[in-house]
This record gives sequence, structure tokens and C-alpha cells, in this order.
Amino acid sequence: MDMIIVSGLSGSGKSNAVNVLEDIGYYCIDNIPASLIPQFAELCARNEKPENVAMVVDARGGAFLDDVEDALKGLDAAQIKYRILFFEASDETLKRRFKETRRNHPLSSKSQNLVSAIADERKMLSPLRAKADFIVDTTHLTVKQLRSRIAELFLGDSKGSMKIHFMSFGFKYGMPTDADLMIDVRCLPNPFYEEKLRPLTGKDIEIQEYVLEKEDTKGFIKRFSDLLDYLIPLYVKEGKSSLTVAVGCTGGKHRSVTLADYFAKYVTQNHSPATSDHRDINKL
Repeated sequence: MDMIIVSGLSGSGKSNAVNVLEDIGYYCIDNIPASLIPQFAELCARNEKPENVAMVVDARGGAFLDDVEDALKGLDAAQIKYRILFFEASDETLKRRFKETRRNHPLSSKSQNLVSAIADERKMLSPLRAKADFIVDTTHLTVKQLRSRIAELFLGDSKGSMKIHFMSFGFKYGMPTDADLMIDVRCLPNPFYEEKLRPLTGKDIEIQEYVLEKEDTKGFIKRFSDLLDYLIPLYVKEGKSSLTVAVGCTGGKHRSVTLADYFAKYVTQNHSPATSDHRDINKL
């Protein structure tokens, strides 16, 4: 189990970081009472799931924050490995962000003003900062840069931070509304008009051979593969967390199924793991 304890100053980017961790496969719990950390960690370890866990502990926990040291000792005693990820930013940056969002600082009721609240929070979280494995200063980071930084820390390569999914569909049943890219393969030879092939689907080898061996299909695959090779690094660079590519033919049963599976394998081999599913494959 890969366990991360996320902490840091309010306004330093923890929420954005948690979103990134969720995008790359971590089960995230925000604002968990520190005393519950060892119990939850042991539950995950015993069940062997989820494999990746991130828990946020910060000043919002109030008195619960006093239990952090005991919680970490509990993890050590149970031989549960963890890493601490701590976020901070300059006072001026934090003040500006609070003014922009118009949100109250979690210690505003106890401190005289925002400046005092930030100072009090720094002092309160200093023990966690001292134990941190990673300290990320977001003073000069954009959200995009923060996403890349988190991906680099916990994936080793930001390339893997984008989930890519191919979905086949039939135009006769309506176009999907959640696709980032949509490609129409109705221009390619249609096995529907071969009586022996009509009952089959793109999951059958006969359909795959029929579709993929056509010269028109080979030309299409070459050009669309080149487009994917060009676009995917750009989306990753932009910090996009997921990409859905819809591949459509008339009924969503033959050509689109074959090509959605083909491109999922191609992207997995050349970029990062990709998946595919088939919305209309079982429709008449």
C-alpha cells in the first residue's frame, strides 16, 4: 500500500493536489481526524485495498491535530509505511489567495487577523513540516505546474497522469456527449453488408481481419495514429487528467469496435495505458 499524508497551510494548494492524486489513482480522504489515521491504514492494509491512499490532515482538524504525533507513532508501530507531503506558500501569496476566494481562514476565529492566522497556522503545523518527505512551495506555481509536480513525485513521469479511454458507438443511437475527441469511421468498408459477417461484432477475429486488412483502413490508421502521437503529449503538457476518444460507425457494432480496441492497444504501447469499451455493441 502506498500511503500519503497530505498537510500544509490553508491556501497553499492542498485541494488542487488532492484532485491530482485522485486523478492518478489515489483514494483520498479530506480532513480526517488524526486519531483515525492508524485505524484506517490498518483496515486498508488488512484488506489490501485500496492500494493507494492519501489522507489530508491540517488546521481544520482543530484539537484533532494534537493527535498527529501519536497517529504517526501508531503507523510506525504497525510497520505501515507512509510519506508526508507538505504544502506551503509565502505570506503574501496566501493573503492574496484568501482575498481572491473570499473564504475565511480556518483559524480566523482564534486570531486577530489574517496575518496572525497564517502565522499561528505555520506554528501549529511546524511539527508535520519537520517530518515531511516532500515540501512543495506553491508561491510561484500555477495549477498546471502543481499538477505536473505531483505527477512527477508520485508517478515518476507526468506522462502517466492522463487516463486515456476509447469508446465505440453507433451514430444511429446518438452521439456521446462526454467525448473529448470524436472520429467518424463510416467512411471505411462495412462488414454489415457481408451476410456471414453481419451477426458478428468487432470482437470477432473475422470482423477484425475484414476491417484492418482493407487499404482504406490502413491509410486511416496511419493518419489517425499520427494525430494521436501529436495530440497526446500536448494534452499531457497542458495538465489534462483524462481523454475520451469516441469512435463511431453506423451501428456501433463492427468498425468502431475494432478500431477503438486497436487504438487503445496502440496508445498503450506508445504512450500510456489506455482502455476501451463499446456502448452499442449489443444493440440490434
